[in-house]
Amino acid sequence: MLKNKNQILISVGVIVLLIILFALGQFNSSVKNQSASVSNTSGASSPVNSELGLSTPETLYDFGTIRMAAGKVSYPFKIKNSSETPIQISSLYTSCMCTSASFKVGDKKTGPFGMPGHGFVPKLNKTLNAGEEAIVEVVFDPNAHGPAGVGPFERQIYLDSTETNLLMLNVRGTVTP
Repeated sequence: MLKNKNQILISVGVIVLLIILFALGQFNSSVKNQSASVSNTSGASSPVNSELGLSTPETLYDFGTIRMAAGKVSYPFKIKNSSETPIQISSLYTSCMCTSASFKVGDKKTGPFGMPGHGFVPKLNKTLNAGEEAIVEVVFDPNAHGPAGVGPFERQIYLDSTETNLLMLNVRGTVTP
């Protein structure tokens, strides 16, 4: 009798584990599909239009090979509100502490903004009016991970509204000593 109870408990545990793994797989694929529908990360030169009105000539920049000794590198992504209504951008944040981003409209710069969970990351709370352009200046620090941080990298930069992800930008490259 005791042997049957143990077998039943093990069977139930395995079934629960499989259900959890299946649910996590469904969640991850829905997040990937949502990101793919929001922005194109192919680095194509044609404008990328978000369904929510932000456009950019590119969503991916490749820094190539970066030497740690040379220090930080940066790249300005140009974005534009291609819709006919203002867009509220509530936050700007990055996927890693080695990457920061600033938001600039005209001569007014806000930031830098970093990775949530690694210090305080304030809200952006900026409105981009119809037809208005901005620059998202991305800075990557190849020394942030120390000597073990050599090799290829890819980082994301997110512009969010209170409801959804508006645009995802990407930088990549290879770090050498």
